[in-house]
Amino acid sequence: MERHLLGLSGGKDSAALAVFMRQEYPELNIEYFFTDTGKELPEVYEFLGRLEGYLGKTIARLNPRRDFDFWLREYNHFLPSPQTRWCTRMLKLKPFEQWIKPMLAAGDVVYSYVAIRADEEYREGYSSKQKNLHIKLPFREAGIDKSGVIDILESSGVGYPKYYEWRSRSGCTFCFFQQKVEWVRLKERHPEAFEEAKSLEKDALEHGSPFTWSAGESLSELEKPERCKQIIEDYEARKHRARQRIPINPLRTRIDAEDLDDIYGEDEGGGSCLICHK
Repeated sequence: MERHLLGLSGGKDSAALAVFMRQEYPELNIEYFFTDTGKELPEVYEFLGRLEGYLGKTIARLNPRRDFDFWLREYNHFLPSPQTRWCTRMLKLKPFEQWIKPMLAAGDVVYSYVAIRADEEYREGYSSKQKNLHIKLPFREAGIDKSGVIDILESSGVGYPKYYEWRSRSGCTFCFFQQKVEWVRLKERHPEAFEEAKSLEKDALEHGSPFTWSAGESLSELEKPERCKQIIEDYEARKHRARQRIPINPLRTRIDAEDLDDIYGEDEGGGSCLICHK
């Protein structure tokens, strides 16, 4: 038996891939899934609901058997970080592997479709160790780049997740790949999520964790009014520099947060986990 799987992160690329596969390969019975850590943005759930309406299919929610709080205790209350991404491993990859394990054991041939674009030569998909699990990269094969992804989402009517108005990526509310301005916006838009992140950080620091959510400062320091003001000013300066570099597109007069992926790297750490943010 053949199984066709497509994981959704809540981000634009995987959503566009789902739309693309429905349009170009309607004969495939694709199973869509989302690995839910329970710490996602409300906007992510809203967007998944919108996608389900377009696809005409339910998106399976894979819930880790053990939640973030459990694994935080297992890792001695040390926060995940770019150096130690235990959250991605335990809350995203492991649940996926557990989900497909019975399929592979039954001898099914499983195709997993990953939203790596043609302009992301540096990206690699999930590395399969199973002979009957095959990773497919349809965007790369079709030559679809970032502008192509935008066209797919806009022409289909699915559009963008609302968090792109203020955040450059999907992922957990307290993702350590968030930039400092995004922490400020999180506090403004979802203060309860910011307070939870601050509480987790405080607990971690009390247990000797060497990491804070945002590099170089705690959230308690970051949220001080004068510091927030400085972060926003720095961000606006980077955005101004970016406007000088981004080619003018008369069809898109607004620069959203997701357009600024490349800018963040100027002054703050870049990078992201593929399965969380695509």
